[in-house]
Amino acid sequence: MARSLLLVALLALATPLAASVRQAPEPELRELLQETVAQADSFEDRFDAEVWLLDMSTRLARYLPDARERLTLLQQVHREASRAGLRPDLVIALIHAESRFDRFAVSSVGAQGLMQIMPFWKAELGRPQDNLTDNATNLRYGCTILSYYLKKENGDLSRALARYNGSLGQLRYPTKVIGFWQDYWYVRP
Repeated sequence: MARSLLLVALLALATPLAASVRQAPEPELRELLQETVAQADSFEDRFDAEVWLLDMSTRLARYLPDARERLTLLQQVHREASRAGLRPDLVIALIHAESRFDRFAVSSVGAQGLMQIMPFWKAELGRPQDNLTDNATNLRYGCTILSYYLKKENGDLSRALARYNGSLGQLRYPTKVIGFWQDYWYVRP
């Protein structure tokens, strides 16, 4: 239902008649969205990019009020999730659970950034210079790790999420991420 409403809203933006009937979006936001869509190379086509970015941006606004920051993050999430063979909306749910979209979050055990990556990974990869509070770096690490665990667990999302969190055998963390995914971020394929 929400997706249908979003599609109707996007179509309304495209027609001059509809623009005269409803209030047009702010020119700065329209320009920013057009710029982001033009740079979004992980989508199958421009329409998919517009729909997904607008939908997710609206959902994410309560956590990231700055539209440019929000759209840049969404573009990065989509790119890295797609590269790793993951659903971008699942990655957003994991970020919601791990850091509540705070790129500077540090856990009690030292995990850093959006996807709460443990710093030992930098040494393991021979990349001590990597900044785990840089969204692009954090997303690359996190999506790669989650994708690996999903493959290792033969697609069992609960077990993969538990491995990601270091809580294999427990359901609390996977239930939290899957709950956020189903309640806030899930997009029908």
